Amino acid sequence: MNAGRRAGAHRAAVLLALVLGAAPGCAQGSGDATAADTAGPAGAAPAEVGELEPLVVDAVASGLPRLPDDAITPPAGAKSVADVDGYSDDPARERAVLAGYGYRFGWERFWGSGTGEGPQTGVFVDRFERPDGARAYAEDLARNEAEHYGGLLSEGSPDLPAGCWRLVVDEARPEQGLSGPAAFAWCTRGSFSVSVTAIAGSLDAAGEEVGAVVADQLDRLPGA
Repeated sequence: MNAGRRAGAHRAAVLLALVLGAAPGCAQGSGDATAADTAGPAGAAPAEVGELEPLVVDAVASGLPRLPDDAITPPAGAKSVADVDGYSDDPARERAVLAGYGYRFGWERFWGSGTGEGPQTGVFVDRFERPDGARAYAEDLARNEAEHYGGLLSEGSPDLPAGCWRLVVDEARPEQGLSGPAAFAWCTRGSFSVSVTAIAGSLDAAGEEVGAVVADQLDRLPGA
């Protein structure tokens, strides 16, 4: 299982957990505004998924090679509600949950060897109707991933902007798709949710990758 499929499959599992644990319109996050929610370059938020693509990072700090979108199964790149609910065993229920968050569309990119071994980095950028929906979605994903991996979840990491969540897993877990130590981050900027995953040779390296990629990605997004 390569980096993209691992990350994509796990996001599907997380969303299924949300289906079982959340009701549409009842997002669990606080929705409180933070610097990460409100800062950003001037400009309107994209109204269509094609307008999101140029806002997504096209390189990562570690210098890993980018995997072509069509090398991932299902392909990375543009994501609609239909793409995301297609990961679930209950698409209709998942569509209802996504509607509760105000999910509109997203974009995924991955870097690594494509073999499922060695360092890997994944970036997910999702657009919502409202900032509170983006924040609730990001927080719920963070908590579900922490429950899945049993790692250490923290809010307010000094390596990340204010309002982000960070999860670290300090050793390889091949049975869960982690070929090495891993770091995860979930942040928001306005109506965007940003998720970054890095698997590296050490926990420090994974954390540095996540911090650098998050900063780059947030800087590219408008704060609207």
